Amino acid sequence: MAKLLDAHLHLWDPWERHHDWLDDVPELRRRFVPEDVDAGSYELAGAIFVQADCRDGEALEEVRWVQDVGPPLVHGIVAYAPVHLGADAAPQLEILAGEPLVVGVRRLLQGGTDAAILGRGLREGVSLLADLELTFDICVRHDQLAAAAELVAACPRTSFVLDHLGKPPVATGALDPWRTDIARLASFENVTCKLSGLGTEAATGWTSADVRPYLEHAIDVFGPARCMIGSDWPLMTLAGTMEQWFDAVSEVLTDEDRHAVLCGTVCAFYGVEP
Repeated sequence: MAKLLDAHLHLWDPWERHHDWLDDVPELRRRFVPEDVDAGSYELAGAIFVQADCRDGEALEEVRWVQDVGPPLVHGIVAYAPVHLGADAAPQLEILAGEPLVVGVRRLLQGGTDAAILGRGLREGVSLLADLELTFDICVRHDQLAAAAELVAACPRTSFVLDHLGKPPVATGALDPWRTDIARLASFENVTCKLSGLGTEAATGWTSADVRPYLEHAIDVFGPARCMIGSDWPLMTLAGTMEQWFDAVSEVLTDEDRHAVLCGTVCAFYGVEP
């Protein structure tokens, strides 16, 4: 089986840091560490840890905890950073860039306003990442993709990756206007796409057929060299297993696409080794 490096995985310990959103998801309010990961028949070559939305003041502590408990599974860290503060975020970004496993940053944008995405502060903060060789994970919902494209256009030197295909409305089966909006994002060569997170956007009891049109379209507009597989573990356990998701993605890949999507793209984008 081809090497698989998971581009989107979370770890947390709610007894050490405050993840307030877990109050609404009690089944996930426990410690998740590498030893808990179950990829079924797949053998993980590694994973990228993505910040798990602890309180802002605990973000650096989260990074250092993951650097302690994450290896050898975790090959890179996407940390929280207050990029919305613009130039005022520079000191924290410089600290993060000096951490050995930090490869990128994320500030959740989903559920926010278009005005926040298009604001001067966010543009300035995200633009700082290029000189620090840090990437930016875009986490938005499908109705925010047009605004996300404007952010990308304003930051041409920054490398972006779209989390969870922009969270399309899989539960309803609707493809438009998501299909057009994600194609617009794909037209920017500095944007890559994570094939992740659709299980929790789908209806209960989802199958590969439910997510296939979204996966195929993303691969078509981005190309396999700009697509990477991610589990969104452990959130995805609310809607299925890691193996089920990896199977769903694998089913839409040709033999030629497989290496890039399963391992090559994530390694090239985040600058990590398999």
